[in-house]
Amino acid sequence: MANTDYLSGGTTNQAQVVNMLNTVFSLRANYDQWGWGNYPVLLDDDLILIFWQYNDDAMWWAQSAVYAYRAYGDNNLLQHAIDVWNHVSNYVITQDQANSGSNPNKGFTLAGTCDGQSMAGGVFWRPTSDDQGINSVTTGLYLTLSAFLAEATGDSKYTNAAIASANWIKNLNINADGIVLDSVNAHDCSRSPAGWLFTYNTGKFVEGLSVLAAVTGDSAWSSLMINTVATAVKSGPWQGSDGIITEGASPNENNDSAGFKAVFIRALGEVFIRTDSNDLRILIHSYGDVQYNALLDLAANGTSYSSAWAGPPQGYTSWGQLAALDVMTTNIVSN
Repeated sequence: MANTDYLSGGTTNQAQVVNMLNTVFSLRANYDQWGWGNYPVLLDDDLILIFWQYNDDAMWWAQSAVYAYRAYGDNNLLQHAIDVWNHVSNYVITQDQANSGSNPNKGFTLAGTCDGQSMAGGVFWRPTSDDQGINSVTTGLYLTLSAFLAEATGDSKYTNAAIASANWIKNLNINADGIVLDSVNAHDCSRSPAGWLFTYNTGKFVEGLSVLAAVTGDSAWSSLMINTVATAVKSGPWQGSDGIITEGASPNENNDSAGFKAVFIRALGEVFIRTDSNDLRILIHSYGDVQYNALLDLAANGTSYSSAWAGPPQGYTSWGQLAALDVMTTNIVSN
């Protein structure tokens, strides 16, 4: 909603967006809807209390706050994003931590390097002391949030943080085909299966690179962004031979992957705005039109859109509508 206003130059959604984001931030410590609270779970006939905490969830909210700040100039929302950044930064591996093999918030030994590359810049998926996973979406979110905050404030600490996380993905978590991989274990360097290739990992990476390139003026980030986007839209494993994204086609049940592709399309919109490559703009325009036309021609039932963009149409689902929104919004600027 904030991006729709930003791209169209309006304020139609401002009151609703600002009020709802402020409500969320007032309810959730560190803006993680699953974290910092006790949740009862029945295990072997015993009721136990557990914590569910995720750094990526916190940063999805922070990213929303940044988008809204950009659209409306609300400094309160910018501060919320900064607060999230400060919190999550406790779970980013620094070069000193990589050298020493320890993070003060983790109860295990860190692998300072994996596959001959420094683990500095990687961001832990969860803030719990025992979770060893670092993944591309959490690191990509931190890259993107840091780059946006660098742009908004001019503070070099955000720029340096964005560069470190961009380097982690670039050096450690892209496959030979140029597609961003999912996870690396920070203790023993084990990896997620090679087939875990998701749109949103590449999406947050290229979105972050587009902002980082603008902030730093470093053409190397622009070149990496262009190459990654070209690979993703031309040969991504998440689409059919017709170019329609098939990931997250879930007509009967909501699941996370239904929204992954929306993150990817949103990222391509950010790249389109910022790139000076006309060839890349044409590519994104064409790719976006493929998804848009698929929604209208293959997935639409009136004004309801299936999460299966290649069809068939179906009745209203919240996850289908939410995924379609980013296609509609991105096409404001790419057409």
